[in-house]
Amino acid sequence: MSTLNHSRFDTVLLAGMPVLFVALWSTGFIGAKFGLPHAEPFTFLFVRFVLTLMLLVPLVRLFKGGWPQGLRLWGHIGVSGMLVHGAYLGGVFYGIYLGMPAGLAALLVGLQPLLTATLASPLLGERITAIQWIGLLLGLAGIVMVLGSKLDPGAALFQGFGLGALASILAALAGITLGTLYQKRFCTGMPLLSGTVVQYLAAGCLLGLGALLFEERSIDWSPTFVLTMAWLVLVLSISAILLLMALIRRGEASRVASLFYLVPPVTALQAWWLFDERLPLIGLVGMVVTIIGVVLAVRYKPAGQA
Repeated sequence: MSTLNHSRFDTVLLAGMPVLFVALWSTGFIGAKFGLPHAEPFTFLFVRFVLTLMLLVPLVRLFKGGWPQGLRLWGHIGVSGMLVHGAYLGGVFYGIYLGMPAGLAALLVGLQPLLTATLASPLLGERITAIQWIGLLLGLAGIVMVLGSKLDPGAALFQGFGLGALASILAALAGITLGTLYQKRFCTGMPLLSGTVVQYLAAGCLLGLGALLFEERSIDWSPTFVLTMAWLVLVLSISAILLLMALIRRGEASRVASLFYLVPPVTALQAWWLFDERLPLIGLVGMVVTIIGVVLAVRYKPAGQA
């Protein structure tokens, strides 16, 4: 392959990383819907992380990846893992387990880009332009249109779930937001593959403790559960998370976080395909608004920033 063709291939590959990440990440809510009837949330996630570590550790040795240097970096990586993986996934799965609709959960967690952009300026010194703020607000409006079109206007907000489910989802929102900022601030020197191992180890310990203290730890190893677990381990916990780590390393935290605006619309499309859930016209319009917002938030940055 010539140098020019190789450069073009790299450009296409890098441009496609966000698209692939969104497609993979959005399947997490679908996986929760398939798997939670067969296992309690913390038990489910603990098994998922154990299986993931069994695959990742040999990969570190295979690719001869170095391990994080120094106990301080190990500690920072562990904290980011407990936030990005432990708090986020534990909160989402537990909220859905307690009865919150997956669509509403996705909508609330979809507030992350605005929260991240707001905090990135004082915490990381990232400057957010007016066009980026417009993009972030358009993205928020878009996900409200997409998922709001699927809610029953006559139903009470808390019908079918209580404050515990809402608190779980808000904990997930705080976890993924603070984890993204924390990793950008303190973990820039972490090796991608072995650093992910450390993150999963820390998150697995946190979720294992939750399963030990609050759950019966019983699992129905049905074919549906096994296939769901295989998908979540191979596609979500390995492929999608490595993409996320690479994206965080390449861009500002607020620009990476804006990709999460695309997750609820893509999740809605997957639910329509898998569960025959209708998507009204306002939902389709909302998807277009969301995509425009993401483009504005990701592509336009302050002058002088790389």
